[in-house]
Amino acid sequence: MFKAMILLTKKPEMTAAEFRHWLLEEHAPLAATLPGLRRLVYNIARSDEPPADGVAELWFDSEEAFTGAYATEIGKAVAADSLAHVAGRVRVFVEERVVVA
Repeated sequence: MFKAMILLTKKPEMTAAEFRHWLLEEHAPLAATLPGLRRLVYNIARSDEPPADGVAELWFDSEEAFTGAYATEIGKAVAADSLAHVAGRVRVFVEERVVVA
């Protein structure tokens, strides 16, 4: 299983509430339609000055499936929506190791 974590930083003019609404109510339903997506989790920062305002976790069968999903029209729309609403987006590809389940 391939996992991507994407650190999202809201635009300065966006409030935390606006960011949360956009991410969970507008962006999440669109991102959930990515072809081959196995799991999607959003983590919202709780502090006033976090290094990132949210972290998306996306699971695919492989890195190729992830790349392929973002090459589709849906993937391009997901990326464009993200870039229109965030000041920063950093992708981190990780190897997940569960210690306690």
